[in-house]
Amino acid sequence: MSSPYYTISCCSQLSGALGSKVSFPGDLAYDQTETSYWSKQEALLTPSCVVKPETAADVATFTSIVTKITNCNFAIRTQGHAPTAGAANIQDGVTLDLTSLNTTTLSEDHSVVSVEVGSAWVDVYRTLNPFNKTVNGGRNGAVGVGGVTLGGGISYYSPQVGWTCDTVINFEVVLASSEVVNANETSYPGLFRALKGGGNNFGIVTRIDFETVSIEEVRGGHLFQSADYVESILTAVANIAAAKEYDIHASIVTSCIFNSTSKEWIILSIPIYTLPEFNPPVYNELFSIPNITTESTASIVNISTLAAEPPIAQVYQAFFTSTYAASAELLVDLFNVANNTVSSMQVPADVTWSLAFEPFPTVFTQKGEGKNVLGTSKADGNGVVLLASTSWTDPSSTAFAQAMGPKIVKAMDDTAANAGGLHRFKYLNYADPNQDVLGSYGDENLAFLRATSRKYDPQGVFQKKVPGGFKLGT
Repeated sequence: MSSPYYTISCCSQLSGALGSKVSFPGDLAYDQTETSYWSKQEALLTPSCVVKPETAADVATFTSIVTKITNCNFAIRTQGHAPTAGAANIQDGVTLDLTSLNTTTLSEDHSVVSVEVGSAWVDVYRTLNPFNKTVNGGRNGAVGVGGVTLGGGISYYSPQVGWTCDTVINFEVVLASSEVVNANETSYPGLFRALKGGGNNFGIVTRIDFETVSIEEVRGGHLFQSADYVESILTAVANIAAAKEYDIHASIVTSCIFNSTSKEWIILSIPIYTLPEFNPPVYNELFSIPNITTESTASIVNISTLAAEPPIAQVYQAFFTSTYAASAELLVDLFNVANNTVSSMQVPADVTWSLAFEPFPTVFTQKGEGKNVLGTSKADGNGVVLLASTSWTDPSSTAFAQAMGPKIVKAMDDTAANAGGLHRFKYLNYADPNQDVLGSYGDENLAFLRATSRKYDPQGVFQKKVPGGFKLGT
């Protein structure tokens, strides 16, 4: 935690240099930042001041000040969608709110788009839609460009082009030295690779240049199905994930949602298809299973409409993750283990629990092999990524909810390990802070990340003064 004395001095110097771009408790701009976090935990933190830069030069000015003041710790925020307290906000420190860096510029030939990192994905998609182009970005349009990309990034188009970070051709980044550099394949190539999954450990990224993706309209919609069919549903999902020839237009998330009041599960699937086809054969098995509602929600829409999810009330949130082999038998066993674990608990009525499974095929994971730092490859085999999430409204439920996640995921991991189906990789954007995300990239990649940090941040500014995110350790 920052010392209030040093932080006040830091905020004073920042205000002198950046003027109205620095706000304080009680200011409208400060309150707008605080109330716009996705999770309640983040919103409850109160920084000594908030800085909203408008240019990379502003970020460089910010960096030149905060790096020279003892104990002036800071947080880096784009759209503030990470659930963990401290991920993109800070108590008694300085929050760098990048949401004013929000322009999207398409190249003349429409092949490259330059996006400032404070942008929300939905705004990027709306800019590109008239040109029948998009980027390989986040599925929830309210999420920030910077956070998704630096954590790897899973998109509806990932089976076609890989991780979000695999489609980056350049990062504009402010280093700890306050120098603004462009990292790409020919300039700062080591930094370029480290930023593809390495999080906020190397500098403050201000702009990202992406290759664009040519698009048509897509199939949207969802299925609500009874847990009576959970074995058939998870088998269908596993068969999609394990297909020898994966359908690269298929992108599905299937969530098993536990209602703590009724003590029952419901299954919600969101089967997206990135072509305008209502009933693509890849989903035949899933669509044959009875749906709770008789009215279809299927629609053919553009990507910006699909990504424009309605806002939800700010509540407490927690994420946990793991990765498993794409096996129908294993997924059913994992659900049963989770169900037995939850059933043994007295779950508070305000706590909601969800297990979201999504295919993680090698056609996706091998795209950036050796070019990013995530450590995924064809050798891993087809898999399934888990996002285990919990939300709650009563602060008295916090201790229970935060202990519940690790207990359930550990039970699932133990079951998968015993069956030979536990994969090493942990997806940063779905992970709890106590999970060893960077270690899951493999020893060689972790060593590379540490060496890159020492090269471009020799004083360890982003290891010591930025407590949020997943740090590199020693």
